[in-house]
Amino acid sequence: MEQPVAIKTMEELKGWVGKEVAVGRWITVTQDMINKFAEASGDFQWIHVDAERCKKESPFKVPIAHGNLTFCLLSSINRNADVELPPSKMGINYGSNRIRFTGVVPVGSRIRGRYKLLDVKDVDAKTVLMTWGVTGEIEGGEKPILIAESLSRRTI
Repeated sequence: MEQPVAIKTMEELKGWVGKEVAVGRWITVTQDMINKFAEASGDFQWIHVDAERCKKESPFKVPIAHGNLTFCLLSSINRNADVELPPSKMGINYGSNRIRFTGVVPVGSRIRGRYKLLDVKDVDAKTVLMTWGVTGEIEGGEKPILIAESLSRRTI
């Protein structure tokens, strides 16, 4: 995507189904982010938080981000991309249909998401359910690090 997308109405949004809506901004994954995620999730596995052990025992030689941290960082088009979606009173994360962690994210890497609108369904007269295809990229990488379907609802 070369220019930011501005989608003004829900009907216009439905016209984007099947298309890539945006490419996100690069996010640098830091050790501080990984450590905070470990604290929040209780996942202190050494491959994420022990840099000295990683130097000796990990095939990556540095800590790697938790898969779920990667998903959390990339799952939101609103937070990560220069895109304007139709105005709404409220938007909520509704879950995911699938998440596949297809690559690792070493500390210090830059990642971003590509966002394709897979579906828009009317839940009721004021609410839509959007299904987003999210593909995570790592700078300089040749294959995706994450492939997911993220669900969100917007109430107008």
